Amino acid sequence: MLSKRIIPCLDVRNGKLTKGIKFKGNVDIGDPVATARMYYEQGADEIVFYDITASSEHRGIMLKVVEEVARTIFIPFSVGGGISTLEDMRAVIGAGAEKISVNSAAVKNPEIITQGAAAFGSQCVVVGMDVLKVEKTQAIPSGYEIVIHGGRKHMGIDALWWARHVVELGAGEICLNSIDADGTKNGYELDLTRLIVDHVSVPVIASGGAGTPQHMVDAVTKGGASAALIASIVHYGEYTIAEIKDYMAQQGVKVRRVW
Repeated sequence: MLSKRIIPCLDVRNGKLTKGIKFKGNVDIGDPVATARMYYEQGADEIVFYDITASSEHRGIMLKVVEEVARTIFIPFSVGGGISTLEDMRAVIGAGAEKISVNSAAVKNPEIITQGAAAFGSQCVVVGMDVLKVEKTQAIPSGYEIVIHGGRKHMGIDALWWARHVVELGAGEICLNSIDADGTKNGYELDLTRLIVDHVSVPVIASGGAGTPQHMVDAVTKGGASAALIASIVHYGEYTIAEIKDYMAQQGVKVRRVW
């Protein structure tokens, strides 16, 4: 049985670590480079870095910050935000990232998934899905809709259909973020997580809503996720990654421990 991964997420705006609730009201809370190093030392399995305003501001990702983080940690490092071309992907890989996360750009130009998989391998291509719960309709039969640009633009695309499609195009992993749960610390959207996990053949990272270590246990057991993305509960010092993993291990979840 593979170990379940705990992945801190660094949302970065103007070079600063930031956090919001349901993609709104972001406040700057620290230095992403120092924070990445701290999480690496605590036993994080991977780090995810999102330049959260790059797409909406129509600019490229801040490669200098990517380079600084890559020099600081020695675990897999995924980068997203503002990546819209194969050249962008190559620049991010060149700056030290092991994985590229595409979200808004993939919705607007799905071919970028196939291009990235062909150039770097499917294992390097993560598709981020920002999902909002809506009424079920003929167009959205699952009741979950894809939104982009930080949740500001509804796309009329069914989340389950999109998840299957990105795997067909070459995605090696899905990062599934519930906007309804994001930053609330009330737990992951387990129905959404299980729905996607049961219908795709690649690992799914649950994202949005972690507030206690039990929420991570639920994400990887009830939700079936391969990994849990976390932010607020470690950014604000409520738990360390070591404490989270200790708790998960006590609940019978296999995790990688380095202490």
